[in-house]
Amino acid sequence: MQEPFDIEIGDVSYAVFPEGNDTYVIFKEGKEYAHIQKDTDLQWLKLDEETALPLFEIDEEINNIGKEIMAYVPEIEDEEAEDQYEDDEA
Repeated sequence: MQEPFDIEIGDVSYAVFPEGNDTYVIFKEGKEYAHIQKDTDLQWLKLDEETALPLFEIDEEINNIGKEIMAYVPEIEDEEAEDQYEDDEA
């Protein structure tokens, strides 16, 4: 499973916690903000807080968060890069 990561949209910081099956818990400015689910690459759905069912409302902020999730490329951590470099030399 993918590790949590941070994204920024404008001057707002979000922490993204993948839960599997294209669902994510989003924290906005350090506070739990929403649970979202991918519908299509361009359409993301916010999940109801009580029932966890998708809310079929267009929400530009949720769609923008989804776009950033799709565009996110994990960085190779220094330790992993060093291990890979050592393996390549052997």
